Amino acid sequence: MKFYIGSDHAGFKTKESLQKFLEKKGIQTLDLGTHDEESVDYPDYAEKVAKKVAKDKGSFGLLICGTGIGMSIAANKVKGIRAANPFDTKTATLAREHNNANIICLSGREYKAEFAKKILNAFLNAKPSKLARHKNRVKKIAKLEK
Repeated sequence: MKFYIGSDHAGFKTKESLQKFLEKKGIQTLDLGTHDEESVDYPDYAEKVAKKVAKDKGSFGLLICGTGIGMSIAANKVKGIRAANPFDTKTATLAREHNNANIICLSGREYKAEFAKKILNAFLNAKPSKLARHKNRVKKIAKLEK
């Protein structure tokens, strides 16, 4: 499993913590920035991560900004991306199971590091549903990109 990760300044500290968390689990990470708390524009990092995930089939992305919302909106502009902004472990699980999300977007300001780890862990442990209705819906999402 490989994760491309990125954040803006508001998500920097959380990104650093979650990268260590992933690496302790034996998951390969590639940090695409930012690399400090100087103010930056989150769409730049959402684009970098989303393009890598879209190109590298089977990989995942982790994006962190102040709320996770902006990163999710920006990442979802890239063809092939299904970025989710879950707010708890249940929605993280459902994002993978029902939507086959390939990027998880989290809040660097609203979540304490331990809570963010729980959400990320739920995402990691979930598998896409094999039910036809969920597969069909993901296919319909892909058709919207054309």
